[in-house]
This record gives sequence, C-alpha cells and structure tokens, in this order.
Amino acid sequence: MQLRLGSKYQSLVHGVACDCHTPAFARVNRRLTTGMSRRSVLRGISAALAASSLGPAAAFAQEPDKPVLFTNVRIFDGQSAKLIEGSNLRISGNKIEALVPAGEDATDVEVVDCGGRVLMPGMIDAHWHTLMAAIPEVLALTADVPYIHLVAAEEAGRTLMRGFTTVRDVGGPSFSLKRAIDEGKFPGPRIFPSGAMISQTSGHGDFRMRYEVPRSSSNDLSHPEAAGISAIADGVPEVLRRVREQLLLGASQIKIMTGGGVSSTYDPIHVNQFTAEEIRAAVDAASDWGTYVCTHVYTPEGIQRALENGVKCIEHGQLADEDTVKMIADEGAWWSLQPFLADEDANPKADPIQRQQQQEIAEGTIRAYELGKTHNVNMAWGTDILFNPKGPPTQGKQLAKLSRWFDNVDVLRMATGRNGELLAMAGERNPYRAKVGVIEPGALADVLVIEGNPLDDIWLVADPESNMKLIMKNGQVHKNTLSLS
Repeated sequence: MQLRLGSKYQSLVHGVACDCHTPAFARVNRRLTTGMSRRSVLRGISAALAASSLGPAAAFAQEPDKPVLFTNVRIFDGQSAKLIEGSNLRISGNKIEALVPAGEDATDVEVVDCGGRVLMPGMIDAHWHTLMAAIPEVLALTADVPYIHLVAAEEAGRTLMRGFTTVRDVGGPSFSLKRAIDEGKFPGPRIFPSGAMISQTSGHGDFRMRYEVPRSSSNDLSHPEAAGISAIADGVPEVLRRVREQLLLGASQIKIMTGGGVSSTYDPIHVNQFTAEEIRAAVDAASDWGTYVCTHVYTPEGIQRALENGVKCIEHGQLADEDTVKMIADEGAWWSLQPFLADEDANPKADPIQRQQQQEIAEGTIRAYELGKTHNVNMAWGTDILFNPKGPPTQGKQLAKLSRWFDNVDVLRMATGRNGELLAMAGERNPYRAKVGVIEPGALADVLVIEGNPLDDIWLVADPESNMKLIMKNGQVHKNTLSLS
C-alpha cells in the first residue's frame, strides 16, 4: 500500500513528546509489515550485506573452536573503579572463560597482543529504536518498503561498529530484525525487544487519525496496531490481552504509556494515562512471565502512579520533582534517562512550539541528572534517536555528555555494567540467558579494545573509527586493527 498524506491534512497529525511516538513513526512501521514477506526482506538484506563490508576486516581469521587470549592489556570490567592490570582475558566460544595471570603458558589459543591498550565490555544503549534511527521521515514515508529494511539493517551494522553490542528496543516490531541478527544473517547488536507500546485510547500510543474515531466493526484494529508499533487497550481485560500478545511474540520486557507528550496535539503533557488498575494489570501480566514493565512518562504525577502500581523502569521523566526522584530511589526502580539537551545533536524540530518544548525538556534533563545522582537512583542511559540520519553517529558522543554530571568511570559503568543490570531484570524473558556489559567469567564475549584510556578521557568513545581498535560481539571479531602473534 502506498501512503500519501497531503499537506492540508498535516493539522490532523497526533503530535507526541519524542519522535518515537509520532504518527509518522506509526505509519512507517505500518509500511514495514505491509505488502511483502519477511523472508523476501531478509533475502534482500543478506544479499546486499554480502556484497559490501560494514567495517574494517579482521586482522586475522578466527578459528571457530579455538579460544582467543587477549594479552598485554589493561581491563575495565564494567564495574570496578580502576583498571585491572596483570591479567589476560580468555574467550572460549561466545563467552568469557577467565581472567588469567599474565605470563601463563598460552598454548592452543589465538593470541591478540593489545599493546598495553584498555579492554572494556561492549556498550549498551538502553533506549533505542532499531528500525527508525537512521532514516529521514520524508524518505521513510516515500521509499519502497524493502529499502527501509535495508537501511535498518545497514544501520544495525554501523551501530555495532560504534561499539554498541546490545540495545534495548523500547517500541516497534523489531522481532524479525532481532532474529536475523541472532542467526548471523548480518551484523548488528543483540536486541532486547519490547514490541508494541501498550496505550489507552487517546493515549501516547494512539496514532489514529480523527476520521478513525470512534472505533467500529470496520476499523477495530488501526493500521499502527496491525503493524505492531502500538496496541490500544482500555480496561483490565484488554490490557492483559495486549501485554500477553507481546510476550507471545517474544518481548523481553513490556512498554506502556502512562503520560502525555511534550508537543502532542491531543495528548498534552499533563495528562495521566491508564488507571491504577490498568497499570497493575500490565505489571501482573509481565510479572507472571518473570519480567518487568517500563513506561513513557514525564510528570511527577504520572511517575508516582506508575511506581505505586509496580512499574520498574521510568523512561524519560525529565520533569520529575525531588519528592518523585526520592520515590524512584526508595522503590528501587530504574530511571532510564536520555541526554535531551536541545543542542546540535537533538532530533530536528521545525515547529517553534516543539523547539520551545525541547528547551523545557533540556532544562528538566539537567535537573534530572543532578537529582538522580544526589539520591543515588538506579540510572540507565539511552539515546532515543529517531528519523535523524545525522544522529546515530553521535551515539558515543551523547554518552560522553554525561561527564557533565558523572565521573568518567561512572559514565562507562552506566553504559556497560549498570545497563546490563537493567536488562537482567527480564529474568527468564532474557533471550540470551547470560550477563552483558561486564568482563567476567560466564558473561557474553562482547569486547572493545580502546586506543587510550576512557577512564581518563571519556570522549574517546565518541570517535569509534579512530579509537576502537577491536570490536568483538558474542565471541566474533567484527573489527580488528591489532596484530596476531
């Protein structure tokens, strides 16, 4: 189906707080699942990526069954405040086998001499939208659907080449892309998918146009719902059904919408969404499957209602006051913040009102990080880059910006071990069943070798092409400019 939206209908668009919840996002995701088979898309992706390289070739050919030993290395393990010296790192298969004393006999292994560089875990982006980060809105609305998939696949490879070996996808039908990456059809980060965002009618995930209201037997399921970008649920039974559907599809955690949007036309920022009973129903359904609920919300009232009813992770929340931040800390919940600073890296906004509200959120972001640090909240970090081809290359840069509030080691912890702890809350829904974001025995073998010491200069991660000499995900080397001895 070819979608064309004339300019005279632009006033009907349901505006939202962040780009991931715009009608354009919903329409594009609808196009992703219309008029073509999953199999044909993956065949096209595989063929395209087989014909080109996404990054520098490895400096040696890995033998599949032979362990790899990283020597002459200083190790940041994703947790400790200081680098570990005097140890080598042994990788077997797709997992870390051991830290072994330097100088031990290294037989029957592939030895990688790191030349005294720093080795650290692969990084984690806890608020990512796998399909829509790198394609501009106009192109996404007019291009052939296979092209959109190819752009997403290419960007997945680039994400990996920036040192991000894992992402938490918090909205959109990323299940097929996750499967293709896991099966090795093309490179990309491992994905912890949320699937469709669960929203009430008139909520932050209700992307219907005005002419689609009210619901009837002929329009019971809107196009965005059919595409898997959102799921509208009113009342406890519907909330239970929609949450369980996402779990059936493979969601590792559930995303609901309990607050309004900054620039929404029909969904203002102050609106509280979902009743306490509805929120509790979502939490109970997720808990029955051993996982948790995260929620889009900005205001103190919305955050408090979510926490009171069992939500374990607040997404955004930049307008929280101090009492609300204390409540997040007291509940032991997580706060997934994005460095929305209305700067040159912000998702582009043409409307002056939206730019003004970006500034309001930027001011809230500064307070939020300060309050989160003061009250020792469980802080997670993500980017929320959408419809912005210039945005994804700044992924590491946006992480480095956190040095405004945190010591370098704490910034690195947030993007590795701490974000890994958040992902581990998926419990039995964790599709990978092993730790990520740490260098320790049994963890998945995600390794970066850095030129320079990011504990001294966090901005090294902002230039992965120059400073990341080796990138390994799941025991497989995707970039290596080091030598093999």
